[in-house]
Amino acid sequence: MQVTILRLLRVIMIVGGLYATPFAQLASSEVESMSKNADVIITGKVIQQNSSWNENKTRIYTQATIQVEEYLKGNNNGNSLVITYPGGEVGEIGEMYSHMPRFEDNEEILVFLKKDTNSTDYKVYNGENGKISVISDPQTGEKVTTSNVQINSLKAQIKSYIND
Repeated sequence: MQVTILRLLRVIMIVGGLYATPFAQLASSEVESMSKNADVIITGKVIQQNSSWNENKTRIYTQATIQVEEYLKGNNNGNSLVITYPGGEVGEIGEMYSHMPRFEDNEEILVFLKKDTNSTDYKVYNGENGKISVISDPQTGEKVTTSNVQINSLKAQIKSYIND
């Protein structure tokens, strides 16, 4: 019985290893595409959020103000910018959209943005994949993504794609 379990585990590890590289390359190519196609890429912290109805009162939008730590790409004139995204809560009514990023107050982020053609605000490029949360590794104190990628490595990768 134990031999069968060990064989099964080996097969799972081998099959998992075969698929690990394509998934890593997919993530890398997605980062490359987002880096090249975003208007602005920043790191920063969410300092304020306000939700409100659109003019027709048919949808709720939230505006998140981001205190910019670093511009990796794009305009570097301001120390904050506003990201608008669908969803939020107004009074007792809330809206939530799938595949759209959500922000938390005081959350540290790296975000890929597109300029909104109808306002001075920005929208997250590529939906929920365009927003990456940044946390401190509890063991080292180093800043990493929630998938444990060192933020400095990710920023260097993004800058290399932009400069190509």
